[in-house]
Amino acid sequence: MGFWARFRTIFGAKANKALDRLEDPRESLDYSYERQVKLLADVRRGLADVATSKQRLKLQAEKLQQQESRYQSQAQQALVQGQEDLARLALQRRAALGPQITALNQQVVQLDEQQTKLQGASQQLQTRIEMFRSQKETIKAQYTASSAQVKITESFTGISKEMNDIGLTVQRAQDRIETMQARSSALDELMDSGALQDVTALPGAADDIDRQLALSSGGPDIDAQLAALKAQIAPPPETPQLESPKPDNTER
Repeated sequence: MGFWARFRTIFGAKANKALDRLEDPRESLDYSYERQVKLLADVRRGLADVATSKQRLKLQAEKLQQQESRYQSQAQQALVQGQEDLARLALQRRAALGPQITALNQQVVQLDEQQTKLQGASQQLQTRIEMFRSQKETIKAQYTASSAQVKITESFTGISKEMNDIGLTVQRAQDRIETMQARSSALDELMDSGALQDVTALPGAADDIDRQLALSSGGPDIDAQLAALKAQIAPPPETPQLESPKPDNTER
């Protein structure tokens, strides 16, 4: 196989795949239906033209027959008046009309046959179009339902590109959240172990060890404050009461 033959084969295969992706069967069916309807309209216009031509030929044939009858009457009238030459002329003209009338009648017969055939073809085509229309709508409905089913199935199974993108976005968000949580836990652990210092603390401020010692010792003033509270809460000591002198009841 030569280079150009291979090129045509490959190009044809690529083109077919591209057309398959672009082609929508519903649009193709609608286009075929429109073409058939247009064909039916053309047939009906042709049928109307044939019927019009036939009627025109019939009118011409009728006029010639009327002219033929008039020549016949003129010949008879000329003979009655003894004008044989004039009668002969009328008969000659009448005879010349005969072939024309015959030809017109033959054309009328032919057009009548064509009209009958076109009427049959028009009826058959109309029946075919009606059947195709029903079939077209059925196929379109089936295609739409199948396409929707495929999209739903792809969404559930995650095959579609949109669902894949959503899945990747969710996965990236989860990974980032886990990374941030791990980093936060690590920083808390380092802060608790003292490996990291609080850079926001003021210079000279006590560190965590000083704070723990201060809390455990209670501070230098705690004992004095506790003794004062106890003194305030303790009841005052009782004072002894003096006995009053008894009255002297001796008689004087």
